[in-house]
Amino acid sequence: MSAHMSPANLSLRLDEAQRLNPAFATLIGPTPKPDLSLADWLASLDSGDLDRLKFSRVELEAHLLALIQDAQGFRNPVTRIKSLRILGGRDKTGAAENLDLDLRPGAIVSVVGPTGSGKSRLLGDIECLAQGDTPSGRRILIDGEIPDPARRWAASGKLVAQLSQNMNFVVDLTVGDFVEMHAECRAVDNPEQAAAEVIACANQLAGEKFSAATSLTQLSGGQSRALMIADVALLSTSPIVLIDEIENAGINRRQALDLLVASDKIVLMSTHDPILALHAHKRIVIAAGAVLEVIETSDTERAHLATLEHYDRLMSELRENLRHGARLETLPLPFGSLE
Repeated sequence: MSAHMSPANLSLRLDEAQRLNPAFATLIGPTPKPDLSLADWLASLDSGDLDRLKFSRVELEAHLLALIQDAQGFRNPVTRIKSLRILGGRDKTGAAENLDLDLRPGAIVSVVGPTGSGKSRLLGDIECLAQGDTPSGRRILIDGEIPDPARRWAASGKLVAQLSQNMNFVVDLTVGDFVEMHAECRAVDNPEQAAAEVIACANQLAGEKFSAATSLTQLSGGQSRALMIADVALLSTSPIVLIDEIENAGINRRQALDLLVASDKIVLMSTHDPILALHAHKRIVIAAGAVLEVIETSDTERAHLATLEHYDRLMSELRENLRHGARLETLPLPFGSLE
């Protein structure tokens, strides 16, 4: 153990540390001595253990202290923001991008364009709060100002939460333990109740329901996305949410969208789905790596949306019937009228 180790900082028991920050569970793994302190656990490691963890003893001590500090950041809610401003950079040819877009809490924006046009790049720029240092050259302002570097690169208390297309859990925990752990990190008064609410909400979004006792590694892609959307909406303090092609998640996308909007966050989602695109207050059209146009959803488009949703419900019913073994002998109206 190094001479500068602070017992006060590493006096947490292993089980307390694992509840405080989920990263401890990944680092430490199963332990037969949950009441051992972090300091004693570190002192008990031999050179083989350190090689397996790929840390020197000094590096591991610093990492443990950083995880504790991160957990404190989890407990301090992110200050609510007033605006997210996106300033244009350049397209794939180097031509200037004409963009100055200001978004406020509660805004929902779709990002549309052909595959490879640069939708994910825009979301990536927002996630890292780009300052002209990404391939697009865009700049992101928070409340009209350049974000502080410490805020931009913080490991916890991040301004932006992103839900990617592919989500796979590798931590061998139950769903209930995982969500309760997150709730405890957020200093929620009743973590067990909070976890139950998140799981119930996720089951409203997912096609196949799961329980708190289900292992994370047994969740399907759609169930994983449903769980993380519910978690972001109900537990996350990040005021900006980015979603990459929610229509591919196999979940109730309309309910997911309503849930996120109700949390008064700024939501941007890349999509190929016309219904999701029209549900947004506005849509950003991407071409050749740059924003081509920002379109406000019109009253006429909203009227058309009702018709599109009607057909979508019919398709959803057919899909569910086929999933449960039904045979499609005839097409229901209005599909049958097209024959």
